[in-house]
Amino acid sequence: MSKRLILLRHAKSAWDKADAADFDRPLAGRGQRTAPIVGAYLAANKLIPQLVLCSSAKRAIETWELAAKALPATIPVKQAKTLYLAMPREMLKRIQKTPAEVECVLLVGHNPGLADLAGWLCSEGPQDKRSSLARKFPTGAIAVIDFDVSNWSEVEAENGRLVEFTTPKEMVKDQ
Repeated sequence: MSKRLILLRHAKSAWDKADAADFDRPLAGRGQRTAPIVGAYLAANKLIPQLVLCSSAKRAIETWELAAKALPATIPVKQAKTLYLAMPREMLKRIQKTPAEVECVLLVGHNPGLADLAGWLCSEGPQDKRSSLARKFPTGAIAVIDFDVSNWSEVEAENGRLVEFTTPKEMVKDQ
């Protein structure tokens, strides 16, 4: 048995309101256009989570809501403020609490923690994808990581295999 983790960095956020708190920043127009592309990519590639863990920051919620339109409406979503700007160890602790019957989890989060988590978890996978991931985890990008474990509590640093790393630009080319 194995587990699959999909990491999704929120889509491009707006910076035009200087008085808005970072937590409350919405998506920019580009982010609003990108998030549905991410959802379509997930659906087309059968990357359907059984559970979504989402930062409760406005831009993360908006990203998931727009992406989710291309996916089954029955996917449970757990929002958590602790995922807002979380460090890798904090995110891993939350992932490890996932019930064993869930085989695929999608986590919507923020950099730098999300990129650091992806790099920290992956010890295997295509070198070109791992190199791209190490260079930059842009907004709207996804990393798909498989673990040969039967329980999420067994997920540890460096025991994941990077299966896919895709940016929105690559998603558009693939359509």
